[in-house]
Amino acid sequence: MSDNFGRKPPDLVIRGFEVFERFLDEPFQRALLNDLRKVVKAAPLFAPTTSRGKEMSVRMTSAGKLGWVSDRNGYRYDALHPQGVAWPAIPNSILNIWRAVGSENREPDCCLINFYNANARMGLHQDRDEADFSWPVVSISLGDDALFRIGNQTRGGKTESVWLRSGDVVVMGGDARLTYHGVDRIKAGTSLLLPKGGRINLTLRVVT
Repeated sequence: MSDNFGRKPPDLVIRGFEVFERFLDEPFQRALLNDLRKVVKAAPLFAPTTSRGKEMSVRMTSAGKLGWVSDRNGYRYDALHPQGVAWPAIPNSILNIWRAVGSENREPDCCLINFYNANARMGLHQDRDEADFSWPVVSISLGDDALFRIGNQTRGGKTESVWLRSGDVVVMGGDARLTYHGVDRIKAGTSLLLPKGGRINLTLRVVT
């Protein structure tokens, strides 16, 4: 698919999460990866820690006006990378995905970039550090398959899971905006997109 995306209905809807399967074709994924390499060169991946000092299993960076960081001061958005430099702009290739499935009325403030190796996980959590929950969160998967778990708007209860593959796009809006979700595991070797394997997840967010 080129960057002239046509709006189409989602392939799956799970608890309000809209899953667009293979939304990005392989040539677009590779072009997107080249754009991400430029972002990471300007704002290198780092290993965040929780407020208790525990290192998270994902490595991350961001693009946009604000980036998401986590350290002993807690989870928050910040205008600067931990090295003290401004975050690079969100590549237009990524913004075009947001415009196609998220909103044409406002650009995201942040593109959070998470890199998962084969052993990385992300526990069930809500995306609730933003000021206005009326805007969706758009998630883009690149690389190895990830088992994505969807919970409820409160902790506990039954969950559902779906495998997300390279090129899949998920929109979390409306009732799904504050639903708990996470990544249980990565299936190594399921994609050749990243030379050394692993998965990249991009999440686009309106923060302010």
